[in-house]
Amino acid sequence: MTMLTLNDGRSMPRMGLGTYQIPDSQVALVVRRGLDTGYGLVDTAAIYGNERGVGDGLRDADVFLTTKLWNDRHRDAEAALDESLALLGVEAVDLYLIHWPVPAEDAYVEAWRSLIGLREVGKAKSIGVSNFLPEHLDRIIEATGVVPAVNQIELHPRFQQREARAYHEAKGIVTQSWSPLGRGGDLLQLPEIVRIAEKHGRSAAQVVLAWHLAHGLSVIPKAADAAHMADNFAASDLRLDDEDIAAIDALDDADGRIGPDPREM
Repeated sequence: MTMLTLNDGRSMPRMGLGTYQIPDSQVALVVRRGLDTGYGLVDTAAIYGNERGVGDGLRDADVFLTTKLWNDRHRDAEAALDESLALLGVEAVDLYLIHWPVPAEDAYVEAWRSLIGLREVGKAKSIGVSNFLPEHLDRIIEATGVVPAVNQIELHPRFQQREARAYHEAKGIVTQSWSPLGRGGDLLQLPEIVRIAEKHGRSAAQVVLAWHLAHGLSVIPKAADAAHMADNFAASDLRLDDEDIAAIDALDDADGRIGPDPREM
C-alpha cells in the first residue's frame, strides 16, 4: 500500500474505502471485506449514521480511520468527537475533518481551534478539513498558524479542481478526492476513458482511479460488494502514460460539479 506523508509527519494510505450511504446494519461486513482486500484506510462521518457499524467492522484491525465533524457541531466539536469515538469503539481517530465550512454560520475557525486542541490531547492524531475553499483555508491558517493535513474535496475528471490542488500543494496539504469516480455512470462510459481502459486491459474505474494516483491525490472510492472493491483496489498498480493522463486532463469541465458548492452550504 502506497503511503502519503502528511505535514504533521504522520503517514496515510493513498487509497481508502469510502462508506457514504452504506447503512449501519451493513457496513461492518463491507469494512471487513475492504480489510481482506487490502485497504488500509476507512473513511466515515458522523452524518453517515454508520460509525457504530464501521467500528464493529474494524474491531482489533490496524487501519487508518477517518471521521468528520458535522455542520451543526462546529461550536461543540469535543463532545461531537467523543460521541463518534464511543460509536466507533476507539480512543482516537487517525484523522478528524471539519466536514463543511458552512460560511453562513461563521463558526469554522472556532471549530478548527477545537480540532487543534483535540489533536493536542490525542483524541485525533491528525486533523484536517473537507470541502474548504482557499478562502476558508486562508482564514483558519491565519487565525491559528496551523495548516490542515488534508482537505477532502469533490474531485474527478469532470471536475478537477486545479486551483485548489495548486493551493494545497503550495501549503503542504494532501488533496483527497471524494466521489473520485464521479459517481460512476456517464464518466466511466466516456470514449476517452473506455479507450484507455481497453489499451491497458483494465476497467474504466481503474483508469480513473489511476489518474488520481498519478496526480499524487488520495482517493476514497465507495464500494459495497467484493468485486467492485477488488476492482477499485487493483488501480494501485496501474501506471498510465503521459498520453493517457493528458487525455483525461482534457475532460475537465467548469460546470462538472455534482455535489454542493461549499459557498452555499
